[in-house]
Amino acid sequence: MKQFTVIFTALLLILSCNIGLSEGNENEKVRLGYLQNDLHQLACWVAMDKGYFKKEGLEIESSTFQAGPEEMSAFAGGCLDIGYVGEAPATAAVANGTAGVVVLAQVNKDGSAVMVRKDSNIKEVVDLIGKTVAVPGHAQVQDFLLRKALAAHGVRAEDLRIIVLKPPEMIGALKTSQIDAFIAWEPYPAKTVTLDVGKVLVNSSEIWNDHPCCVLVADSTFLKQNPDKIRGIVKAHVKATNFINENLEEAVKIGMRYTGMDENTVRLAMKNIKYDYIPSIEGEIEYVTFLSKLNYVKVNNPREFTDKFIQTEVLKEIKNK
Repeated sequence: MKQFTVIFTALLLILSCNIGLSEGNENEKVRLGYLQNDLHQLACWVAMDKGYFKKEGLEIESSTFQAGPEEMSAFAGGCLDIGYVGEAPATAAVANGTAGVVVLAQVNKDGSAVMVRKDSNIKEVVDLIGKTVAVPGHAQVQDFLLRKALAAHGVRAEDLRIIVLKPPEMIGALKTSQIDAFIAWEPYPAKTVTLDVGKVLVNSSEIWNDHPCCVLVADSTFLKQNPDKIRGIVKAHVKATNFINENLEEAVKIGMRYTGMDENTVRLAMKNIKYDYIPSIEGEIEYVTFLSKLNYVKVNNPREFTDKFIQTEVLKEIKNK
């Protein structure tokens, strides 16, 4: 009975979302999703805080999500028009046919780290052999980064115990020695340091420099039916990204407000993140290839997939004006 209730509730959500799906009506709100407490998505908060969406004639109705797969489920159910989300869950959802979105722009690059306890005897990646390491999820970019770091040091993933934990739970698990290390996105690595629980073993930029992370995506149907809104959304995003890079002090304050974290944590976290709206085509190809090798997705031609998945026409149009 409980399982039936859950399924029935999910079906009602999908039906209600599909009924509200935007169909080109200029007066309708744009339904935007973003991840809670994910400092990678600062451009989203800046655009809302500074009124950049409103200046483009857009009325935003925002929803927060705990994880990328959850947000992609909302897209699949017709609940969202655009979203700030990890490139990894978006890629997996599209490749597996569970959601139809396209990437309009990059949101950030780099911004993750492998963390160990402050008194740990783990000094380098090879020392992770035989240890318990937490990742936010399989097929996430952090999972890829960990495996890439291991491979670079001649270590197999099978040589350690990799488990899945939600990032907010990782710091406590590290402190109580339930895990030996974890890899997560900011601001969780920075918070581990400011709480004096752990230290950085390796930043993701050292594993894969300029690696793609979060992206701005649009529902494929919304993209086709609302070209003017799409241009406004991308324009606001570019403006917000530039604001972050040109106005650090105010950007820090906005980050503090949306994450609820202290200034030292936000400042430290932002040093590890590159806010950039230019998508990494080669980075996406490499990531799709990785997912295919592990059978997380089935993509015969990663470059062809990427050419359809990342659509930068609107971004180029805005930049050239």
